[in-house]
Amino acid sequence: MNCRHCGSRLDHTFLDLGFAPPSNSYLSKDDLSQPETYYPLVIMVCDQCWLVQTKDYAAADQLFTSDYAYFSSTSSTMLLHASDYSKMITDKLSLNIDSYVIEIASNDGYLLKNFVDAGIPCLGIEPTNSTAKAAEKLNIPVLREFFSESLADYLANEGRQADLIVGNNVFAHVPDINDFTKGLKKALKHGGMITLEFPHLMRLINDTQFDTVYHEHFSYLSLHAANQIFSSHGLRIFDVEELPIHGGSLRIYGCHENDLRKTKKNVKILMMEEIKHGLLEIQTYLNFQLRADTIKNNFLKFLIEKKLQKKIVLGYGAAAKGNTLINYAGIKPDLLSFICDYAPSKQGKFMPGSHIPIISKETFFQNKPDYVVILPWNISSEIYAEIKDLKKIGTRFFIASPSIRELK
Repeated sequence: MNCRHCGSRLDHTFLDLGFAPPSNSYLSKDDLSQPETYYPLVIMVCDQCWLVQTKDYAAADQLFTSDYAYFSSTSSTMLLHASDYSKMITDKLSLNIDSYVIEIASNDGYLLKNFVDAGIPCLGIEPTNSTAKAAEKLNIPVLREFFSESLADYLANEGRQADLIVGNNVFAHVPDINDFTKGLKKALKHGGMITLEFPHLMRLINDTQFDTVYHEHFSYLSLHAANQIFSSHGLRIFDVEELPIHGGSLRIYGCHENDLRKTKKNVKILMMEEIKHGLLEIQTYLNFQLRADTIKNNFLKFLIEKKLQKKIVLGYGAAAKGNTLINYAGIKPDLLSFICDYAPSKQGKFMPGSHIPIISKETFFQNKPDYVVILPWNISSEIYAEIKDLKKIGTRFFIASPSIRELK
C-alpha cells in the first residue's frame, strides 16, 4: 500500500486492532441472523509526509450508508460547540445576507441551523439520507453527495463558491484526501476562508486514545500532515486553534496560497510542539501498540472481576469509540449486558460485532446497575450530569480509556 497523500510506500504499522465491523453499522434484530461483514482495522504511518491512515479495505459508501445512525444534535456538547463557532465566525468574517456558507458533512443541520436563523445563505453537503432529511426539516438546503473535486467544479460553474467552507470531523473521513482538498480550493471564493476541525494526532498518541480509531476515519492528522496536504494543492493554513472537543482537536483556518492574510506565529509554534512530542520520529508510532493493549486488557479484567462478583455492569453511550474498544477486547453481552443511548436512531438496535443490545434511558434506569461504564469518554461530564442520580442507589461510574478511572 502507498500513502494516500504523497504516494510513498507504507512500511510501518502504527496500530493493529484485528478485525471489526464498521463502528456505526448498528444492527436490527433481523440482522442478528445474517452474516456480518468484518474488515481489518490496521493503521499505517507514512515516514515521508507523516500522514497516519487506515489500510485500504473498506470504501466510503460501505461505511456512510443511507441509514447512518450518528446524529450530532443528540449531544448538547456538540450543539453548544456549533453555536459558539457560528457566532464567532460570523463576527470574524462579517457574514450577512450577501454571503454564502458551505458545510461539508453537514449531518442533521446541528451547525448550519445557526446560519439559517441568522439569515445567512448556506448549503449542506451530506451523503447520508437519514441525517440530510433531518437537516431539511430545519429549512437547510442539502446536496446528498460526497464532496469531491468534481462536485466543487459543479458548484463553481453555478456561481456557488463560498465565502466560508466549514468541515467539522470530515477531513479525517475521506478516502481520497487529495481530491477532497482540490475540491476545497475550487469551491472557495477569492478571499474566502476554510475552517476544518479534526482530532489532533498528537492528543491521540499522548493520551493513548486508540478507541478513536475506526474504519470511518481514513486519516489521523497532525498539523504537519495537514499543512503539507494544503500546501500541495494551492492552499495555506494561516491560523490554528487547539480545541477540547473530541478529546483534543485542531481547528485549522485555510485560504488560497496567495491570500493577503499573514500566517500567524501559532502555526509554527504548534508544529514545533509536534516535533517535541516525537511526531516526526517513527519510534513514536511503533511504541503505541503496547499502550493500547494495556488499556484493552485492563478493561477486560475489570469486567471479568465484576462478573465474578455478580455485579450488574451497563454501558452508556453507543458511540463508535465504544465499539472499537468492545470489539478489540472481544466483549459480549455476558460481560456488558446493555448499553444505553440517548439517540432514538440507535435504541432497539444492537452494537456491531458484540451484539450488545442498545436500550433507552428509561430501561437503563430500571435495570439499577451497580456499575456504569461511560464509553464516549470525551463527553463523560455531560453524560455523568444526566445520570448521576443513580448514585442514590449506590451506582458507581467509570470510563475505560485512557485508563479505568472512577468518576466522582
